[in-house]
Amino acid sequence: MRESWTGNLTVRLLLAQLLVLVAGAVTAWVVTVAIGPPLFHEHLRRAGVAASPAEVTHAEEAFRSATVISLTLALLAALATALGVSIYVTRRVGRSVAAVADAATDVAAGHYEARVPPAGLGEEFDELGGAFNAMAVRLGSVEQTRSRLLADLAHELRTPVTTLDAYLEGLEDGVAVLDAETLAVLHEQTRRLTRLASDVSAVSSAEEYRLELRAQRTPPEQLARAAAAAAADRYAARGVELQVVAAPGTPAVDADPDRMGQVLGNLLDNALRHTPPHGAVTMSVEPRAGGVAIAVSDDGEGIAAEHLPHVFERFYRADAARSRSDGGSGLGLAIAKALTDAHGGHISVTSDGAGKGATFTVWLPAAH
Repeated sequence: MRESWTGNLTVRLLLAQLLVLVAGAVTAWVVTVAIGPPLFHEHLRRAGVAASPAEVTHAEEAFRSATVISLTLALLAALATALGVSIYVTRRVGRSVAAVADAATDVAAGHYEARVPPAGLGEEFDELGGAFNAMAVRLGSVEQTRSRLLADLAHELRTPVTTLDAYLEGLEDGVAVLDAETLAVLHEQTRRLTRLASDVSAVSSAEEYRLELRAQRTPPEQLARAAAAAAADRYAARGVELQVVAAPGTPAVDADPDRMGQVLGNLLDNALRHTPPHGAVTMSVEPRAGGVAIAVSDDGEGIAAEHLPHVFERFYRADAARSRSDGGSGLGLAIAKALTDAHGGHISVTSDGAGKGATFTVWLPAAH
């Protein structure tokens, strides 16, 4: 439905300014006409020009006429100038508001690339446009995350669901027997689905900034030793040596102990999966570049150079980096990166190639 002209913001702004201009002009007119002649008459009386009434009347009429003409011309010129400026400003304001409305409509329709151009109307309008553009970028990022997540999740769910379906059909047809081995397979697939759902929730929350971090001043050595203690039994069962080396004088960090424990735990789990029995994994803590570096190094399978740029991508798998058969969900390193980013830090990986081990390094800024 077409909007009434009285509901248009530009028209209303123009009418409001026109009303102010008219009110000002009328006020100036009334004050001049009401006060000017008496003041002029009193001036003549004090100047001693009151000898001839005819001369006084003529002078007052001349003053009144000159005042009316001058005031009328001045008010008309002022009104015309002010009206022109008002029309220009209100039209620019109207176009700026319309641009925001059009961009909002595009974003609502899923076109997250829509942006509001600079209005050039002052700091407030620039802040509005900047805030809208930041919102559009954020929404676009969240939508991309959602789309990628759905595609990746569908791909990852296919294997356990297909396995469960095949076993259930076999049991239904009498081909398979519900023995201990079959139950173990079914339980493993359901555990995989549960782990996958938990990991997907964690990485999505971190990437979409929905995590609530309970940061507190914490010694990084404490974080490293807590993560190592939690993984000690798994390392012992695998026959892999795990040690923590902390440099003296390492500053504290502002971190959520639970979330950073999850980061370091994922890195230790990844190292364990790719380190053979009798291998060794070292977690080192040292000051670096105004912060703290916590590195997890192993002497295991290593990572080929072509895979290094992709190891933190969700569900990315390469024989030397991730495996579907090792019990991982394919999200551990993505979760570690997202949580590290949420702490204002960054994570990196280095490797000399396949068979030469790998080092994952988490850098966190020092606590202030």
